[in-house]
Amino acid sequence: MDLGLSGRVALVTGASKGIGRAIAAELAAEGCQVAISSRSRESIEATAGEIGATGFVWDSADLDATPRLLRDVEARLGPIDVLVCNTGGPPAGPDPLGFTREQWEEAYRTLVLAQIALIERVVPGMRRRGWGRVLSVASTTVREVSGVLMLSNSHRAALLAAIKTISRSVAADGVTLNSVLPGRIATDRIFSLAGSRENAEAAARESIPAGRLGTVEEMAAAAAFLCSDRASYITGQALAIDGGVLASI
Repeated sequence: MDLGLSGRVALVTGASKGIGRAIAAELAAEGCQVAISSRSRESIEATAGEIGATGFVWDSADLDATPRLLRDVEARLGPIDVLVCNTGGPPAGPDPLGFTREQWEEAYRTLVLAQIALIERVVPGMRRRGWGRVLSVASTTVREVSGVLMLSNSHRAALLAAIKTISRSVAADGVTLNSVLPGRIATDRIFSLAGSRENAEAAARESIPAGRLGTVEEMAAAAAFLCSDRASYITGQALAIDGGVLASI
């Protein structure tokens, strides 16, 4: 299937490893010119070399650095057609009232404000050109909360609502905004929350209808489709990639 992405310029944040890296690699394979960002110059340059992308250093906690990131990407590759907002999760903990004000503020900055800072700067250009794709990597916890992920539950749900709101105002301009909701995907984050890879895989066999963890490649395939020409009539949606684990309708 031709996704119509050849020659498009894509920016994927948080892409040195895991889901972000896989999405960037998939977009590059579809013919996009891909920019990827991460806090670590060493890791982002290594990943860029491996997947055929261009690496940029950007810390999602540094909101003032966002305009410079976008200027640098556009100077190297051209106007951004596809924006994939991906960031790591905030701290977990068993007590939902046990997080400090500083942790709440940091989570809000990285999971909401940083993503909006990117979106509000790239969407006007997409509207002028009559084509654009914005994709947020969220979590299934925006629909069914996790008892240990209070900060992620709260802030990712806030961004989901923001994306839904924006999507309605730009749909007639050829710009779509969607979210993907990863369930238990085989990443370092999931292994850490479970205590080990072995624990995560054992829990998946018991509790996920598909009987296993998902792969980052499965996430990337869904993400690439939502970023494509083929998905032009899909906007404001949140697609769960979770092996059937969500019980809600």
